[in-house]
Amino acid sequence: MPNSFEAVRAEALFASTLQCSQRPAADEVRRAVATSLRKLGIRGCAAQVAGEFGDHPDTAVPRMRWALETVRSVYPGRPAGTGTARPRLALAS
Repeated sequence: MPNSFEAVRAEALFASTLQCSQRPAADEVRRAVATSLRKLGIRGCAAQVAGEFGDHPDTAVPRMRWALETVRSVYPGRPAGTGTARPRLALAS
């Protein structure tokens, strides 16, 4: 299951003009995601994805699969156990 950042980025990539057949480089993917988010916003990207799934589910499914796989390869997540832990506070004695 994608996390929130993955989902938003995948929807933005899905809504972009990039095609999986282009085999875009990482910088092209980042630029396309940023452009879609700037142009459509988070809700606009989600609405476009929903519309495509309603109108063309046969092509929307493979495109979203590609978008998720691409986003995961371009924006790698943090390795397990390296989250941002709060620093421990020392108690004065």
